[in-house]
Amino acid sequence: MTTTHATRAEALDDTLSPLSLKRVGIDTYRENVAYLHRECDLYRAEGFQALSKVEVRANGQRILASLNVVDDAAIVDCPQLGLSEDAFEALGVEEGHPVSVSQAEPPASIPALHRKLAGERLSRDDFRHIIRDIAELRYSKIELTAFVVACDRGELDREEVFYLSDAMCRVGRRLDWHEHPVVDKHCIGGIPGNRTSMLVVPIVAAHGLLCPKTSSRAITSPSGTADTMEVLANVDLPFDVLEDIVRTHRGCLAWGGTSELSPADDVLISVERPLSIDSPGQMVASILSKKVAAGSSHLLLDIPVGPHAKVRSMPEARQLRRLFEFVAGRMGLTLDVVITDGSQPVGRGIGPVLEARDVMRVLTNHPEAPMDLRQKALRLAGRMLEFDPDVRGGAGFGIARDILDDGRAAEKMQAIIAAQGGRPFDPDAPPLAPHSFEVLAAADGVVTGIDNLKLARIARLAGAPKAAGAGVDLLMHIGDPVTRGQPLYRVHAAYRNELSFAHQSTERDPGIAIGRAEEIIRLNVEF
Repeated sequence: MTTTHATRAEALDDTLSPLSLKRVGIDTYRENVAYLHRECDLYRAEGFQALSKVEVRANGQRILASLNVVDDAAIVDCPQLGLSEDAFEALGVEEGHPVSVSQAEPPASIPALHRKLAGERLSRDDFRHIIRDIAELRYSKIELTAFVVACDRGELDREEVFYLSDAMCRVGRRLDWHEHPVVDKHCIGGIPGNRTSMLVVPIVAAHGLLCPKTSSRAITSPSGTADTMEVLANVDLPFDVLEDIVRTHRGCLAWGGTSELSPADDVLISVERPLSIDSPGQMVASILSKKVAAGSSHLLLDIPVGPHAKVRSMPEARQLRRLFEFVAGRMGLTLDVVITDGSQPVGRGIGPVLEARDVMRVLTNHPEAPMDLRQKALRLAGRMLEFDPDVRGGAGFGIARDILDDGRAAEKMQAIIAAQGGRPFDPDAPPLAPHSFEVLAAADGVVTGIDNLKLARIARLAGAPKAAGAGVDLLMHIGDPVTRGQPLYRVHAAYRNELSFAHQSTERDPGIAIGRAEEIIRLNVEF
């Protein structure tokens, strides 16, 4: 009879004193990490190796963690087990509590991972086993990276994308709002300032449709919807509070990190982002799994196309649309996909406070409200309103415009902000970062192109989104005439060193091209 790791650990627990838990203040971003001193008796007895998976137990709770071996007693001493911030929160016991640790069994889905690495097509059960192990944090970062790269390099076929999406939405929480339709909107991203969700949600909710909108924080962009909404209200709220807000006000705008929807996706993203991997199959699975798990029955999907967007061409956009439609159909989700102009930022602001200013100006019908943001939001909201069986096709835009123009959208947004613990905000005097400089046109002409990636990078160098008031205030759009020395955009930074970084970047490449009007490339998109 073979002795299991658990049995061996119990035997060791009888002879070795339990370790004392220590909270190690290290953010390991979605990975549980444990720290053990090399001279610890348990380390020698168990034959641990660095980066191996261990099981930590205390007070009836257990977590899996990657082991780091420490030589510095200032980090953890011999009778201690250290846990990173994520791991400490997951275990849920006080510092100093007795803990035991043992080697973890290898994930049962590893053979399926090896088959994928060899280029084989996986079954529905294979994906379910892999995703369950990922959600339970049984995979190391190395194994996670292998899975992500294998799916990206081998490219999943559309059935595999469905299997992956279905598996991801089956782990974690799955909501049922007990009504129909439940609507949502998502943009695949890559366009600075594109804060249409913060306008669409109050318009749709004011009409009466249920729209529980959970959004992401920025990882590589200057601001996510949750970062911008956080300028106005709390977004990190317990699910029961959010549920009450949605029931009362028909909508919310919150961070999705606390909702436990498709938790495997959050783990996979922690690997995909540093590798800059965003393959079509993984994108579809990430988006649709969370929407289905959130209880949505109808989804409006925005795919921006442009030379500096995630999707660069119309053929690529149409292919992605077909994949989304196939998987959504298999998952029972009604999907409406719109292909939009992603050739430049939407609105003026790039950064949390600047984007919040634009949103509030549109909601309050301010004379300086950015018209491109208003029009795009109205078109998207109109398409969403047509999910309502009582709204005939083509009538949604007019209904959305009326809700915005007569103040119902602003009233609904203020109610949602108040319910989420909101605070006063003046769109005429937003709290911008104190240091700024302007980027000037180098020649007379017309703005012929704007590099979304470049302006987003400049905004991040200036401190966004960590410094909410930092970012780029765009003063020109494609097609606008300019004269030499005229300001193209203004950069705001909280600290002088960040202002200097952003300034150096603009001197290398300002991200805005000036030329003749006939040089402008017009995209044949829906809007």
